[in-house]
Amino acid sequence: MKIAKLIATSFGAGFIPVAPGTFGALVGLIFSYLLSLANIEYQYFQIVHIALVIISYFLGVYACKKLENEWGQDPSKVVIDETLGFWVSILFLPVNIYIFIAGFVLFRFFDILKPLGIRKIDLMHTHHSVMLDDVLAGIYANIVLQIYVFYYL
Repeated sequence: MKIAKLIATSFGAGFIPVAPGTFGALVGLIFSYLLSLANIEYQYFQIVHIALVIISYFLGVYACKKLENEWGQDPSKVVIDETLGFWVSILFLPVNIYIFIAGFVLFRFFDILKPLGIRKIDLMHTHHSVMLDDVLAGIYANIVLQIYVFYYL
């Protein structure tokens, strides 16, 4: 149960009483930024992030199942979905802090407002929907950033 709590809260960020989702996404940003400082090649950075997306998705579903009886369905303490959503928002984009910050802001924008089908997924109330609404918010943020990069960078 302790491992499930560690996963679900993105190493404790979900226990922060104010804006835990924002702090969950911030965990992803900090990890990505620190990884970028290692100056690994672009393709390896992307491979790591693809792996993070896949692994955190399945670990998040596992943690939600384990903790549902104790914490209920999609409690605010569960922020692994926000960490995952941030990582989706920066996939296949240039690796720099400005893209990370833009991805963070856009992801939180889509995650909070829940437009274009995100709310429908959120209302499904399954272990997968906890994760999938943030995946979709990350995809929307990523699309906006891909368009920006294509036209302006």
